[in-house]
Amino acid sequence: MRLAFAPYTLHFRNPAGTSRGVLLEKPTYLIKVFDEGSPEHYGLGEAPVFPGLSPEADSRYEYKLVELLANVALGRPTDLSRHSSIQFGLEQSLLDFSLGCSGLYYPSAFTAGDKTIEINGLVWMGSLEEMTSRIEEKVNAGFRCIKLKIGALDWAQEEGMISAVRRRFSPEELEIRVDANGGFPMDSALPRLKWLADMGIHSIEQPIPAGNRELMAFLCSTSPLPIALDEELIGISATEDKIRILDKIKPAYIILKPALCGGFSGASEWIDLAVERGIGWWITSSLESNVGLNALAQFTASLNTAIPQGLGTGNLFTDNFPSPLSLDSDRLAYNPETVIDRSVFDNLEWRE
Repeated sequence: MRLAFAPYTLHFRNPAGTSRGVLLEKPTYLIKVFDEGSPEHYGLGEAPVFPGLSPEADSRYEYKLVELLANVALGRPTDLSRHSSIQFGLEQSLLDFSLGCSGLYYPSAFTAGDKTIEINGLVWMGSLEEMTSRIEEKVNAGFRCIKLKIGALDWAQEEGMISAVRRRFSPEELEIRVDANGGFPMDSALPRLKWLADMGIHSIEQPIPAGNRELMAFLCSTSPLPIALDEELIGISATEDKIRILDKIKPAYIILKPALCGGFSGASEWIDLAVERGIGWWITSSLESNVGLNALAQFTASLNTAIPQGLGTGNLFTDNFPSPLSLDSDRLAYNPETVIDRSVFDNLEWRE
């Protein structure tokens, strides 16, 4: 078996604001595996490295891909415990290869076109006017659950925006999740959490920066608002470390981005450990192209989820790849009759 990889840059339709800054573009890598005698038949995956968030996103990232390429050719294993995005991409390409090289990763009622996935509408940070307009767009499009990126604007402005949305839509009409991306000051986090709870907010992702586990455990035990861990899970690969985090912090939810927490196998272990402890979970995108998003949606559908998932990112980019996925209101669907012309990938700069 052989492996090749190709770098690619995705460009956002609109600036995507978070508490870490504004995103205009997103690098990623496509990975393919194939037999040397028939390189035209290949399993395709994506390693969506995330600068500023992925701990492996440094100047040595491509060296790891070259190491993997060489080891695959020689039939040797590669330690990817510190390279979740590459693990994620490799798993995808091997699954696709084993199932006929047609973009099928987890066959299910979803890939048969008989089932859809409920997703939340994502509202990026922006000015008060921009965010209010985006919320209106999502609600008018049929979303019953939205996720607001908060933590970068002046808190008084964010209070005003959330209050205005709540005056218009009750918790029964619109579920609101918020994601601070670790942006709350540690000395004012608890009062903000109490205020958000009074507003009927569903939950908050990562209110304070990752790594402050004592304070996060305190907040989880005292906050009236359910707290979900996100960045706290990144880079944690050992089972005993996962157990230690969950048992110490005791969050209400964990947010799983397979590209950042050990691929499909790592995410599955997180889910098993969470379920054992009565901790809820959902899957979210790490801003993959449609290649990775397709695989991620199929994985999510195989888990028989019951709450909205964070998979509505396929239309964020101007230069995304073709996809069998489509959105109908707040439902993500898969069209099994869609045939992706893989020649679109032939012009990429593949490195073998």
